[in-house]
Amino acid sequence: MKLTTKSRYGVRAIFDIAYNAGGLPAQIKDISERQQISPRYLEQIFQKLKKEKVLGSKRGPRGGYYLLKDPKDITLYDIISSTEGPIELVFCVNEDDEGCGERTCDMKEQCVASSLWKDLGNKIAEIFQKTTIQTLCEKAEEMGIERRLDARFMYYI
Repeated sequence: MKLTTKSRYGVRAIFDIAYNAGGLPAQIKDISERQQISPRYLEQIFQKLKKEKVLGSKRGPRGGYYLLKDPKDITLYDIISSTEGPIELVFCVNEDDEGCGERTCDMKEQCVASSLWKDLGNKIAEIFQKTTIQTLCEKAEEMGIERRLDARFMYYI
């Protein structure tokens, strides 16, 4: 299973907001610069995360994107399922065939590996559900990653 860049960048961007914005709205250009992600692509990802109530946004000069929940309450599963949909290793494990589109499996009823794929997908989802953005922030502190506040928050006297 490979996660798309939407999920990977979504996790990095949400982490960036939690770690660097200090509870204030973060601007796309700053997140984009720190995480080296295209601003246009971030906008697309953020629209999905806003729809799923992970992010909020505020317009204006002091605007930007902000977390709708505390970092300890945002799991990687929240982000990944918002950008990817359900976590399934193979399409045929979906019990009601919802989201499979044109794909169907003629062997679904006789497939000996189907339960294995479903169990593995559930284990992966469980790890994502247990891992929070706060966990990533704590790991970043342990690694000594410097917090880089948005330029608009730097004041010199």
